[in-house]
Amino acid sequence: MELGLRGRACIVTGASRGIGAAAARALSAEGASVLLVARDASRLEAVAGECERAATIALDVTRADSGERAMAACRERFGSVDVLVNNAGAMRVRPLQELTDADWREQWELNVMASLRFMRAAAPLMAEQGWGRIVNVSSSSGKRPSTSNVAYAVAKSAQLALSRAYADAYAASGVLVNAIAPGPIESPLWTSAGGLADQSAARKGVDRERALEEARSKIPLGRFGTEDEVAAVIAFLCSERASDVAGAAWSVDGGSVPSIV
Repeated sequence: MELGLRGRACIVTGASRGIGAAAARALSAEGASVLLVARDASRLEAVAGECERAATIALDVTRADSGERAMAACRERFGSVDVLVNNAGAMRVRPLQELTDADWREQWELNVMASLRFMRAAAPLMAEQGWGRIVNVSSSSGKRPSTSNVAYAVAKSAQLALSRAYADAYAASGVLVNAIAPGPIESPLWTSAGGLADQSAARKGVDRERALEEARSKIPLGRFGTEDEVAAVIAFLCSERASDVAGAAWSVDGGSVPSIV
């Protein structure tokens, strides 16, 4: 299926690994140009090498000027800003009673304020040209709060609300804003040394494989999703083919959230 992304200029945050890197590769495979954004310059360069036409900018997305800097870099390199994928995010397993004010602020800045600043910088540019796509990578935790880290879940819920607000504000200008809500993914966030699997195992006093088995057993599909599966949904929502989708929050979770919303 031709997605109509050839020649479009895209920005992907959190693009140095995981879902962000997979999304960058998927957009590039459709003929788009991609600006990769993350803090680790060397990892960004490695992902850029897997894309046909890509540029990188090492940024901390929680900085107040990061949105404007990314837009300027994309326009300078590719001439426009057509697509924005807000994917940057991270979490740690931490019970509610152990969460500090700093933990709550960190999740709010990373998942809500960073998304807001990038959308606030991108949406008017897209509206001016009469076409744009924004996809915010939220989480199944934003639909069904997880006890693994309530600060993360609350921030992801707010990110979904923010996505809807921007969708309502910009749809008539041709800028379609949507969100996706992935469940557990076979990505470094879960599977790397010290990742969520190891953290969960340590909390429960079980080994790593038992923790992964328990997590998979809660998913109707019986397995974690893959980065490429999530990236395929992102690419579709960024495309001409998604021309009647606005304000949606698509689950990409193997059925783990028992809801049709």
